[in-house]
Amino acid sequence: MEFIKTKIEGVFIIEPKPFKDERGYFLESFKQDEFIKYVGNVEFVQDNESKSTYGVLRGLHFQRPPYAQAKLVRVVVGRVLDVAVDVRKGSPTFGEYVAVELSEDNHRQFFIPKGFAHGFAVLSKEAVFQYKCDSYYAPSSEGGVAYNDPAINIDWLLPSEDMILSDKDRGNPLLKDIEPL
Repeated sequence: MEFIKTKIEGVFIIEPKPFKDERGYFLESFKQDEFIKYVGNVEFVQDNESKSTYGVLRGLHFQRPPYAQAKLVRVVVGRVLDVAVDVRKGSPTFGEYVAVELSEDNHRQFFIPKGFAHGFAVLSKEAVFQYKCDSYYAPSSEGGVAYNDPAINIDWLLPSEDMILSDKDRGNPLLKDIEPL
């Protein structure tokens, strides 16, 4: 596995090394000892999976302390653009984001530490998205940032007319209107 640092401290792209032959492929998707060595000691407590169709945009979501979540995300079917936005109070990269394409072909994973809003847009016909969390889901602590906030200016790689959002995600506030974590 290769752990690739991004422009924001603590955010990593992880590239497993698949072993391929005529039968298909095999890869190690997670190794605790390597994760600790490169990222730190994160104890994951919950795994989640979603299936979405082309154009679905989920996010940008976060949980407030004491239920803030770090996430390790990956795509097992399809292709998405995955985005992490720094919403940490006092961070020198507050409001900046990292975007990475995750797909069944590139096998990449994305580690998003606590203090980030997270979202993804489905670029393929459908996508199955999996993620590990280091804290349980706590509805009372959830928050969000507008997916189309001009101050962040994310190119979701989708035409706006193709975007499918929940009512909740359409109503998320701008970054300037949230209380930083």
